[in-house]
Amino acid sequence: MIVSQKIPQQLMMIRGLGLSLLLLVGWDFAIVLSYKVMHWSWVGSQSLPLASYGVAIGIVVSLRNSSAYARWWEARTLWGAIVNKSRTFARQVVTTMSPKANATAAEQAEAAAEQRQLVLYQVAYVHALSQQLRGRDPWAAVAHLLPDENPAELAREKNLALTLQCRMSAMLIAARDRGWLNQWEWQTIDSSMAGLMDAQGGAERIKNTPMPKQFDFFPMLFVEIYCLMLPVGLVGVLGWFTPLGSTLVGFMFLALMKIGNDLEDPFENTIFDVPVTAIATTVEINLRQLLGETELPSPEQPIRGVLW
Repeated sequence: MIVSQKIPQQLMMIRGLGLSLLLLVGWDFAIVLSYKVMHWSWVGSQSLPLASYGVAIGIVVSLRNSSAYARWWEARTLWGAIVNKSRTFARQVVTTMSPKANATAAEQAEAAAEQRQLVLYQVAYVHALSQQLRGRDPWAAVAHLLPDENPAELAREKNLALTLQCRMSAMLIAARDRGWLNQWEWQTIDSSMAGLMDAQGGAERIKNTPMPKQFDFFPMLFVEIYCLMLPVGLVGVLGWFTPLGSTLVGFMFLALMKIGNDLEDPFENTIFDVPVTAIATTVEINLRQLLGETELPSPEQPIRGVLW
């Protein structure tokens, strides 16, 4: 996600339009030269309803961009839910999971170790999910959190985040059976885990369900046709200044189309992503503090104006 307000970082948002703009300028100059130098008056027509076409295309592009932004914002909302549920889960484990008052020192130490392991599993879950959604190797991000696990076994998992949740659930059931959690406490923690699964499912739905291709093809087709019509309708009025006016208007529509393209897939490991790495690191900091740790990872910082 681009967070810098500096001009170089803002220009990153429009990269990729260079060839389209070059072709647009070339077309504009071709129309002007044909009209002004070769005196082909038939290439210009002031009767084209450019204003009506522009309004109609603007509405279509706006609707498409609204749908694309809704996908991006839903992705961010789902990750907000993951943050909240992760904190809730860790708080519940740390404050409610404990052996009976007459437990031995060894059992108390074992319960404390289980609490720590569950919280670290939750940290690993968040990191694993962030990498899975971006199509990257999740094990590389969580190996330092699970030093006692079998790397080969977990590296084979197709959905490592789900596997970690299953292991956490098994640990909680075992804690309930040992009397470290009563039925109500276990159900409350399980409800938090169910909320995490719901958020994960929503994020995976966005990742695996692209925008309908019609939303990409037809608006872009309409914009391209409109850009071709612009110099034809403007050359009779603007003359040699046609490329200036036509290219500027065309650039506005092309930029709007690119905004929608950038936002519609929020987990593609691009500069326009939801910053899931930074969010996962924030969760790790918060949960490690709940465990009483003081050596915490540093918050993610923007890299060349981009927060990952």
